[in-house]
Amino acid sequence: MAAMSRLARLVASCVAVSVPLCPTAAAAPDTDAGEAPYATTPVWTSCADMLTDPSRIPTAQCGTVSVPIDYAEPQGAQAQLAVIRIPADGPRIGVLLVNPGGPGASAVDTVAGMGAALTGSPITNGFDLVGIDPRGVGHSTPQLRCRTDEEFDADRAEPMADYSPAGVAHIDEINRTFAARCLDRMGADFLANVGTAAAVADMDVVRAALGEEQINYLGFSYGTQLGALYAERYPDRVRAMVLDGAVDPSLDPISKSLNQMTSFQRAFDKYAADCAQSSDCPLGTDPAQFVARYHQLVDPLVGRPAATSDPRGLGYQDAVTGTVSGLYSPRYWGYLTSGLLGLQRGTDPSDLLLLADDYQQRDAAGHYSNRQDAFTAIRCVDAVYPTDPAVWAEADRRTREVAPFSAYGAFTGYAPSDVCAMWPVPPTPVVHPATSPGPGKVVVVSTTGDPATPYESGAALARQMDAALISFDGTQHTVVFNGDRCVDTAVVDFLIDRVPPPPGLLC
Repeated sequence: MAAMSRLARLVASCVAVSVPLCPTAAAAPDTDAGEAPYATTPVWTSCADMLTDPSRIPTAQCGTVSVPIDYAEPQGAQAQLAVIRIPADGPRIGVLLVNPGGPGASAVDTVAGMGAALTGSPITNGFDLVGIDPRGVGHSTPQLRCRTDEEFDADRAEPMADYSPAGVAHIDEINRTFAARCLDRMGADFLANVGTAAAVADMDVVRAALGEEQINYLGFSYGTQLGALYAERYPDRVRAMVLDGAVDPSLDPISKSLNQMTSFQRAFDKYAADCAQSSDCPLGTDPAQFVARYHQLVDPLVGRPAATSDPRGLGYQDAVTGTVSGLYSPRYWGYLTSGLLGLQRGTDPSDLLLLADDYQQRDAAGHYSNRQDAFTAIRCVDAVYPTDPAVWAEADRRTREVAPFSAYGAFTGYAPSDVCAMWPVPPTPVVHPATSPGPGKVVVVSTTGDPATPYESGAALARQMDAALISFDGTQHTVVFNGDRCVDTAVVDFLIDRVPPPPGLLC
């Protein structure tokens, strides 16, 4: 990920700041299925050019939809949105648009995997599954990419831990370099129009291109923000919407990140307590010492990375990123323990590096997807970030209080600014509560121990949208179609028949 403040660095790829529709979005199209000034029906072809293994979903069709980079200049430069459609294999209800979040994750890839996993289910029987890669993301072009693979590796090798005045100045310079690279390689027009408001307008262009009067929608994590904003702007075009792992659009970026770090600390505590059931847990068995033991293992990496089978070694930033990655779900806790044991025993902590690589989307050949660059560029456009250094120092102080596992050393009274505080194009944000598209149209799913999108955020979004809330008792990020029968049954009933879940449903 790009160099940024510790608070922002730890939450990258999990959730974006909220962007209710902003003034510059007023020029976006108000499309109808019958009169869509920008929409042209995609030319559907095979998915061989987009998917690694299209044979898994032989009925899938792929194509592109062209949209203006700036809706105020519809005849100007265009972006090509990658779209996948898997036609329903039974009596068709309509389309189900899916977005996996990020921002920066590919909906095309997600729908391909979902289509294969749900073959023969009521979902694939009744809906065309549709994935749209937002502008700059995944298979859409131009692809938002700010760094070369070598530059990304170099960014990750920086400890980003020295919060002395000189250390903060060094981190700020890394941030400025990243921002300058984004501007140089993508251009001001594209960077200024890559945010959530434009993506919401793009969604409606694709809806019209598909010839649909209404959509059904399933959004995960940041995808809940896209869905909520779409429902606000186009309420009559929503039939049924499920939002899982929800973002609270009423919060400013720092408040949202502090809430998220509080949840990551809860997840760390639950992981550590589970680890302590084993006598060889690298964090020991005393809950009062879990955080201290963790720092004893990872803090020395600031001065000297640990040797790994990969010649890069494991540095401090990757150790913390790998930890955060491992906290997303209990299914990753074993890898986290293995990596920490490697540090404790002086053996190979490569599992922490693997977790960090997975989080940063680096493959075995050393090539990165553009997810993290897209994440940064989108969130920087999506909110106003303070430029006063004192604000970031206070944010660091508060982060140390709510998430001590993430904090290196003692509070210094200094902290680097988030990279978005020096972003080279102006933001277009309006943070406010979401609104309802109408009674019975939205269901929110929130997990009690979700580390990335706190349960409270889902509950808040449900209140704002007057939506039904499904609560899931677990410690993971998102849950729909992840194997829980209680959740999945309620979601399927809602999407298929518009039957709301029972009030207060807890799964």
